[in-house]
Amino acid sequence: MTQTRPLISIVNVVASASIDQKLDLVDITKKFPDVEYHPEQFPGAVFRLKNPKTATLLFSSGKMVCTGAKSQELAEAAVAKVVGMLKKGKIKIKNEAVVTIQNIVSSINLGGRVNLEQAARTLPRSMYEPEQFPGLIHRMLDPKTVILIFSSGKLVCVGAKVEKDVHRSVNQIHSILEEKNLMIYN
Repeated sequence: MTQTRPLISIVNVVASASIDQKLDLVDITKKFPDVEYHPEQFPGAVFRLKNPKTATLLFSSGKMVCTGAKSQELAEAAVAKVVGMLKKGKIKIKNEAVVTIQNIVSSINLGGRVNLEQAARTLPRSMYEPEQFPGLIHRMLDPKTVILIFSSGKLVCVGAKVEKDVHRSVNQIHSILEEKNLMIYN
């Protein structure tokens, strides 16, 4: 019995953005008391949104890093919302934020178990050291992603910059695991 389609869920999209101007983080924290800023610990201010549930790091250089979004669209919306709120709070912002997706992290369930010992011997560009980490680390070349494979049939895919590459990576590794008889279905 084989499962035809792996269950893929995107758990985090990391996006960088820039408004190409300096930001006064002290002024921002005065106008937005919920923004966390402890320059002695970290040079960025943390601007959290409830919807979409994200945290956007603001740096005095005008660069930003948004984490926690569940899609590229939500990451872009979160950055736009933060910039809009800053403008409403009388923070002068001249430019629109240019957003770039840096990393899409997804969680996958293949619906069967994986023989990691055999997979480590079979899959190129793979590393498996169970004493140090319980999963096999597989580096995919095209698309350029890293997939953590666990014996439970669960995977974590990191490094994709577009959602399509998550699906390509997962479908490729799933096909290889099935072709090489490395999947065990109950």
